[in-house]
This record gives sequence, structure tokens and C-alpha cells, in this order.
Amino acid sequence: MPYLQIDVPIRYPRDQKQRLAKRFGEIYADIMHANIRRISVAVRELHDGGIWRCTEGDPYEAALLMCDIRKGRPPEQRERLARALVNACVEILELRTDQVNVEFTQHSGDEMFHPLLGGLSEEWSANEAR
Repeated sequence: MPYLQIDVPIRYPRDQKQRLAKRFGEIYADIMHANIRRISVAVRELHDGGIWRCTEGDPYEAALLMCDIRKGRPPEQRERLARALVNACVEILELRTDQVNVEFTQHSGDEMFHPLLGGLSEEWSANEAR
């Protein structure tokens, strides 16, 4: 944890998805004061017609970024993260801002297990070292 999962409406080349994962990791580690080695990113390509944003008129193709994170960050910090992640999607995936929604699911530390980092995670704190 964190696990950042983005559902997108088209296919992207591997190197573009890798650039997005790298940028998501950098953004998350910086804004959320987290160890970058904790971060996993999934890019799920739902292809033509696979994900839509509903409107009063016709729906349009969209993307959804789900962020499973440790609880404890204030709303302002999560909003800053969401804005930066959306900007990365615009820059790297060439999506429009109105195509990307971000949702957070917050977990306690003991709901995450990282063998690389010694097992169950601790609760997040503002003093957490990277």
C-alpha cells in the first residue's frame, strides 16, 4: 500500500505506462510523505468503450483512478495528491482533466503486508521517513 489503480479507455505503449507509474510514485512519495518502495501502480486498459462518464447527454470515455492508501492524511493533502495525479494523466496519457476522477479508500496500516519492508505496515504518521 498504497495501490494506485487507473482504468483507462484505450491502450498505451509499455514505456508510456512505465513513465506514468514512475511519475505516480514520485508524486505520491513527495506529497504523502511515504516510502516510494511501498507504492504499486496498475494501469488497466479497458479498451474501446470500456469506461464512460455519464452526463445529462451522451456519456463520454473517461478514466478512474482508485487510490488505496493508509488512513491519517488530512483532506487538503489528499486533494493536493489528486490534483497532481490528474495532471500527470493529462501530461503522460493525454487525457483531458474532465476525463479523470480520483477516489480514495483508506486503510489502517495493519491491513497491508510488505515482505520487502518487514511485514505489516505501521500506521501512517506525518513524521514518517521516506
